[in-house]
Amino acid sequence: MTLKYFLLVNKQGQTRLSQYYQYVPLGVRTIMEADIVRQCLARAETQCSFMKYEDYKVVYRRYASLFFIVGCDLDENELALLEFIHQVVETMDRYFESVCELDIMFNLDKAHMILDEIVMNGEIVETN
Repeated sequence: MTLKYFLLVNKQGQTRLSQYYQYVPLGVRTIMEADIVRQCLARAETQCSFMKYEDYKVVYRRYASLFFIVGCDLDENELALLEFIHQVVETMDRYFESVCELDIMFNLDKAHMILDEIVMNGEIVETN
């Protein structure tokens, strides 16, 4: 399972954490993130949590005021990625004791460390 990027965005569309596993130029990143976040925010809760964006599949899940967004290849399993997002949330929840947006903002290095322990070079290596 190869991930292209992992984004953590609040309801106002502000990126709180971004991790890219494939080189994307900074200008393209900004435009791509804005488009993806705009589409995720515009979707109703009754719609499914994955969509196609250019040549990626975008899988997202909303927890409280945060959107956890993962970009991957088109042939990846959406349900496995939703489970991965849930695992990241549970891990952060245990580490920060009920994680919130402020925990991520003030402990960005620790949030990246947690993500790096679970994902290595775009491959999910830890599933427990």
